[in-house]
Amino acid sequence: MRATLLLVLPLLLIASAGEVAAADAARPNILLIISDDQGWGDFGFMGHPQISTPNLDKLAAQSLVFHRGYTPVPLCRPSLACIATGLYPHQHGVTGNDPDLPDGANSMGSRGNPKYASYYNKVVGHFTEHPNLIRDLTSRGYVSFQTGKWWEGDPVKSAGFSHAMTAGEAKGDRHGGAGLEIGRKGLDPIYQFITQAGDKPWLAWYAPMLPHTPHTPPADLLQKYLKLAPSEAIARYWACVEWFDQTCGELIGHLEQSGQLSNTIILFTIDNGWIQHPTKASDFGDRSKLTPYEGGVRTPLMICWPGHVKPRMDKQHLASTVDLWPTLAALLKTPVPNGLPGINLTDEGAVASRERIFGEQYDHNIADVDRPARSLETRWMIDGWWKVIVPNIAKRPDAKPELYDLQNDPWEKVDLANKEAARVQPMLEKLDAWWQPSGN
Repeated sequence: MRATLLLVLPLLLIASAGEVAAADAARPNILLIISDDQGWGDFGFMGHPQISTPNLDKLAAQSLVFHRGYTPVPLCRPSLACIATGLYPHQHGVTGNDPDLPDGANSMGSRGNPKYASYYNKVVGHFTEHPNLIRDLTSRGYVSFQTGKWWEGDPVKSAGFSHAMTAGEAKGDRHGGAGLEIGRKGLDPIYQFITQAGDKPWLAWYAPMLPHTPHTPPADLLQKYLKLAPSEAIARYWACVEWFDQTCGELIGHLEQSGQLSNTIILFTIDNGWIQHPTKASDFGDRSKLTPYEGGVRTPLMICWPGHVKPRMDKQHLASTVDLWPTLAALLKTPVPNGLPGINLTDEGAVASRERIFGEQYDHNIADVDRPARSLETRWMIDGWWKVIVPNIAKRPDAKPELYDLQNDPWEKVDLANKEAARVQPMLEKLDAWWQPSGN
């Protein structure tokens, strides 16, 4: 009997290996595209009259698109952490881009300085305390590649990527290092990763510093938009938007040419909004990035998987980037950690029954790495088409809540808090039931 088992066992192992390879080949790849500092309406498919985005327009036509998508926070580092963890900033603890440092030290230029290492490490530590979608997928046999923006130290150590462009621990490597070359200097690293993945399912994190500053687009695009835009500053930004679109087209075209597009889930979002300043190059205007207004937090969200996700433009229902992990997990039929606040955006019933979404806005710098919510400026909530913005009284004791009717006033020009006072109080109670900061 023992001899028979010894003879059969190798055959079983060989069969299992073959089954695993077949299963790997059948599992979908994942391409996560994250635009950097782009206005929610700055796409052809969102109705912009001048900016040309033919490649993302084509992707939108093949996707489930939420026009009313949002990031919970209008700043890139905490926004990216929301995407990865599926949590809000007050939950994952990454609330700003840089920690405040003692002695008046420049926090943007001191990463890698041993004197201040504990401040930076504490913020990364908050991120690593939580599960994230990258580590989850690599634990399930995916190979994964980080490119572009990345703040949380070494992407392999902090998030579980199997491959990364960013080192994350070198002096001056603040938010991506070598990874920031992607897109602006071509896409070869991603192409090489996809080739090397072979039959393994893969995840690619494509977060190029585009259309982010510096607004240094190719000359032909700049000349095109100088003829269309009201100023050179705006022309440079518009040209960078189309430049970003071109890189997306090249990447998706590579998947199509290599026969992988039909078996790839593509997710698209923006890390935070941007309204280009009309005259100041590489600067943003009011109610844009770093603010809780639509220009800072709204983003279209796209989910594309040919043959599996029905293309549709949803202009009514609310979506958030905290929904991306639950949505991806539902498509892959994998579990998510208990307590994630997001929903599966491909579940029409869950989307239709959602009444409201939430967000928070902080200072650019983290005032206290041990109590990151101390930097809170405002909380906000959208309930149907009504949006309330509530200041943190600990920091702004004289400020009042603001109320906007987004259906009739999408750019929040008219504050209706006084006129609609009876509507404000119930909304404040719902916001407090979601999260009420204390001790900050």
